[in-house]
Amino acid sequence: MSARSGIGYDSHRLEAGRRLVLGGVEVPGAERGLVGHSDADALTHAIIDALLGAAGLGDIGQHFPDTDEQWRDADSLDLLSQVCVFLEEHDFTVTHIDATVICEAPKLGPFRDEMRTTLAATVGVSARQVNVKFTTNEGMGPVGRGEGIAAQAVATVERA
Repeated sequence: MSARSGIGYDSHRLEAGRRLVLGGVEVPGAERGLVGHSDADALTHAIIDALLGAAGLGDIGQHFPDTDEQWRDADSLDLLSQVCVFLEEHDFTVTHIDATVICEAPKLGPFRDEMRTTLAATVGVSARQVNVKFTTNEGMGPVGRGEGIAAQAVATVERA
């Protein structure tokens, strides 16, 4: 087997009246949520791009374009599940995911384990194969001003 890695990045604006979903987990009590064509789960989107990149199979926009009404309000975990089936069809196995969410608020540490287990269950790996970290942008730029949330991920896959 040969291992391959890919990088993913996503960001979305925050807006009042939206629910905040990251890593497939709804963050209760969040005053604002992410805006996007789907559920705007930036963490899951970054992971999808990392997985597709590792396999050399394009990006999230190619597979789930925001110009297609089929994907409006889509659950990003469903998209991730579809990507994992696509990877299997191309003989790839996910071996590791490492992701970082960048935001000023809310504090996400209490949701880390639920995000890890939710993402791992969707991908079909153990929670030990999924790492999720959180940081701020130290007040710099749009994310630092609290205008949005960004996420980046690295995924490793192996091909049989």
